[in-house]
Amino acid sequence: MAQTKINDLQAFVAVAREQSFTKAAVKLGVTSSALSHTVRGLEERLGVRLLSRTTRNVSTTEAGDRLMRSIAPLFEQIAAEVEALNDLRDKPRGTIRITCTDDSIELCVRAKLKKFSEQYPDIVLELFVDYGFTNVVEERFDAGIRLGEAISKDMIAVRIGRDWRLSLVASPAYFEQNPVPETPYDLMKHNCINIRHRPSGTIYAWEFERDGKSFTVKGEGPLVFNSIIHVLNAALDGIGIGYVPEELVAPYLADGRLKEVLPEWCPTFQGYHLYYPNRRQASPAFAALVEALRYTP
Repeated sequence: MAQTKINDLQAFVAVAREQSFTKAAVKLGVTSSALSHTVRGLEERLGVRLLSRTTRNVSTTEAGDRLMRSIAPLFEQIAAEVEALNDLRDKPRGTIRITCTDDSIELCVRAKLKKFSEQYPDIVLELFVDYGFTNVVEERFDAGIRLGEAISKDMIAVRIGRDWRLSLVASPAYFEQNPVPETPYDLMKHNCINIRHRPSGTIYAWEFERDGKSFTVKGEGPLVFNSIIHVLNAALDGIGIGYVPEELVAPYLADGRLKEVLPEWCPTFQGYHLYYPNRRQASPAFAALVEALRYTP
């Protein structure tokens, strides 16, 4: 295929992604009229309409959507390969985008960030906090961080943290006003500080285990967050009981600002893992990050 036709396909992909000739033209460094002429010429040569144009927006036709789905990943692969080659010229460099949760940053990443940044000053880490189980492929992240049990089988997973359990905690002041629960079912009588991972998802049901049997309890309370850090802060403020990773609450248990209850009912979960698509070309920068975060007992 001639180079001009490859450029025409790249122009089409840019417009389809941006859903705008103006935005795509800025991204490609050409004029909107030139870009429109290029795409129109491509449509004429292919003999099929690829884009539906209105005064307000641009969208792909059925044929355009099919072409987009087939060629866009190829251009992405080419770009990734070129970037990987560029990385070989010099020391590791580039931007690495990771979707994660705030507690995974605190537990597995934060302590290693200073050393990593000093060792690899040309690498930029973009950590996007999201509890919504983001699809790293669709959202174009380089990797994600999840508990081992929540990772799809078609991903490569590298352990970056030890196994851990959740702790039921509240402030001493809260328990001065409310009875200490004797079983997880007593939590239904308490102010439970809840978490909802996704805006359209359900509130997380607290998981427990006893004598080899697992079950959940859905407590109610005045607050629902989508961040475990705010659950912890609300517990510290005496608003209710939070279910928080034990490593995060350990300092507050030690100085008496929090009190733990029912530890014998709280199960252990697989540690956090860095995961990424098995077809990903590991650049020197990404390989350096994997080794820096890799968990060693």
